[in-house]
Amino acid sequence: MIFFPAIDLKDGQCVRLLRGEMDQVTVFNDSPGAQAKAFVDEGCEWLHVVDLNGAFAGKTENAPAVDAILAEARVPVELGGGIRTMDTINFWLARGVRRVILGTIALRDPNFVIEACKSFPGQIAVGVDAKDGFVAVEGWAKVSDIRALDLAKKFEDAGVAAIIFTDIARDGLMQGPNVESTLDLARAISTPVIASGGVSSMDDLSELQTKGGDLLEGVISGRAVYDGAINVRAAVDLLKC
Repeated sequence: MIFFPAIDLKDGQCVRLLRGEMDQVTVFNDSPGAQAKAFVDEGCEWLHVVDLNGAFAGKTENAPAVDAILAEARVPVELGGGIRTMDTINFWLARGVRRVILGTIALRDPNFVIEACKSFPGQIAVGVDAKDGFVAVEGWAKVSDIRALDLAKKFEDAGVAAIIFTDIARDGLMQGPNVESTLDLARAISTPVIASGGVSSMDDLSELQTKGGDLLEGVISGRAVYDGAINVRAAVDLLKC
């Protein structure tokens, strides 16, 4: 399993939100490039980056910050938030992003995801963000009537590199991930699943490794890393076991 430290960008800074609420924000670093370098120096093998402003606006809003991260990162970077056109996908892949994450557009236009996977094989992930089992979109500002599992199943044969599953009720609260829902999803689909939301301790990582080591591709954590509850190098080593 891969450990993905998260860099969430708002107004050019590294932040974390509570349950995705843009007015419930904590700034952890005003230099995204420096934060990326710190994570890489600590031993991470991937970086997970989200343009929060972009997720709400529907277009890239933190390009300079992402560029700063790419300039410092010596590991693959996955990027999400406001990526809703082929031109935007091509733009970021050409600038060095390893794979892009499609969220809102995946719900609105599943065929777009299928076409993107054909055009950019192995470089498209889908973010499935759920509240009470239903998909949330537009930076989690709206909850749809589509179940997370139903959306994930739409892309079974599309060539999606990974499904990033986030229980937004847990995100940023340091209360642990929704392990059972995450593993239920991973068991129900053949696409690799990455766990996200609420991962707050080494014990959480150990539980995910023990219960889902053969089901999950990786785990994303943000606030716990910034707060020091999770050590990046220790997390990488633990999930490799």
